[in-house]
Amino acid sequence: MMIRRSLSIRYLYTSLRLASPSSKCIQFEDRHFYTSHAASSAYSQISSDDENADIDWDTIGFGLTPTDYMYVMKCSKDDNFTDGQLNRFGNIELSPSAGVLNYGQGIFEGMKAIRREDGRLVMFRPEQNALRMKVGAERMCMPSPSVDQFIDAAKQIALANRRWIPPPGKGSLYIRPLLLGTGPILGLGPAPEYTFLIYASPVGNYFKDGTAALNLYVDTEYDRASRGGTGSIKTISNYGPGLKPLMRAKSRGFSDVLYLDSVNGKYIEEVSSCNIFVVKENTILTPPVNGTILPGVTRKSIIEIARDLGYRVEERPIIIDELLRADEVFGTGTAVVVCPIGSITYLGERVKFKTDDDSVCKKLLTTYMGIQNGVIEDKKGWILKIN
Repeated sequence: MMIRRSLSIRYLYTSLRLASPSSKCIQFEDRHFYTSHAASSAYSQISSDDENADIDWDTIGFGLTPTDYMYVMKCSKDDNFTDGQLNRFGNIELSPSAGVLNYGQGIFEGMKAIRREDGRLVMFRPEQNALRMKVGAERMCMPSPSVDQFIDAAKQIALANRRWIPPPGKGSLYIRPLLLGTGPILGLGPAPEYTFLIYASPVGNYFKDGTAALNLYVDTEYDRASRGGTGSIKTISNYGPGLKPLMRAKSRGFSDVLYLDSVNGKYIEEVSSCNIFVVKENTILTPPVNGTILPGVTRKSIIEIARDLGYRVEERPIIIDELLRADEVFGTGTAVVVCPIGSITYLGERVKFKTDDDSVCKKLLTTYMGIQNGVIEDKKGWILKIN
């Protein structure tokens, strides 16, 4: 794939100042945080060319395509994050004794910027990602950027890399915020310095089969998370252990792995790449966020949309046998959006589920994407316009 890197800079305004308008209370799961009503309008004006990057948008998948800029902000463990800046995308330098390398002290987020038909660039509920990072940082003994700083930095990245945002309907700019313990440390303990970094990459569909229904494998050998652990936050240490069961499942022709609880081995929890929902007639079920399951932003939004559309939604434990008797199953996540699950294989038995155009999954996806794309009115204030 040939990519023409046009590196001209239209605007350069390197100082970063955060405004302090009136605050409001926003909620993330069962916690409340106070934050400004909106991020500062005085963010950096570094911007890529308006012309789109020279990419075949029809064939782009979910892989890394380096863009022009990344965002970097640092602080020590006893201080708060202050001014950050946009740097050219490139490698970063770390001490071999950095906390993130030795003890896995790091968390990340995933979000998207999309281009609408009218040319507007928007993000979906970025404050929820900011709040989830704050919760994760607290669990990992790390300082975290404020909600305003997080959103402001994400806006800067989207605008600075705007030429990499695909045309409407062709994909999105995947934005990856990282919070890393980059200071050197030998004994087990919090790192002395931290780096908040955001990079971005244009992406298409997460799975290589595009929008085709997923075929899941229920893993009874490995667990994703345990009680009292870190399954409910996006720490980097949650994902490496899942590579072996995922690669094993894919080698057998499956799309992904569905995990069961680590105590009883009979309650469904989540898929490697997404939260899971079960449909039985007019009722939609999903496992509760109880400390071992990631509180997905898409999950939370789909629950609200489903209730608005008249479905009964229950967040409760679901035994694997109940799942196998469902009419329909689907997954939700920033990367996968809302994806149908065509079959689930458990103990050698493969059970198929409804995936046609009249499915509940399809109706929820249509509404979700309609809100993002501006076709359906955003009555909940979920959309952040960034240009």
